[in-house]
Amino acid sequence: MLDFLISPAQAAGEASSAPGIMDFAFPIVLLVLFYFMLIRPQSKKAKEHRSMQDAISKGDEVVTDGGLMGKITAIGDNAITVQLAENIEVKIRRESINSVLPKGTLKKL
Repeated sequence: MLDFLISPAQAAGEASSAPGIMDFAFPIVLLVLFYFMLIRPQSKKAKEHRSMQDAISKGDEVVTDGGLMGKITAIGDNAITVQLAENIEVKIRRESINSVLPKGTLKKL
């Protein structure tokens, strides 16, 4: 009845063999897969996003994390002034820039 919790060999008191190479290889393979499937792509994406944020300049058309689209009118150390419409400008944090649009995109909308 308890065969699903404890194998019959262990229940009988038989000594188990020394840990084999598979006991160590499985966690290592999992860690390698975890690195290549999750950590590496995420760090690559974060690096691309940082380089995009460093490359923005005055006159670029951007989209913020909140979905606001506008043209950059001034750049400070931590804040960027974005013109959303005529006479409407907002200051946002540099980190909240999500993407840079191609030139002339705002005129087409």
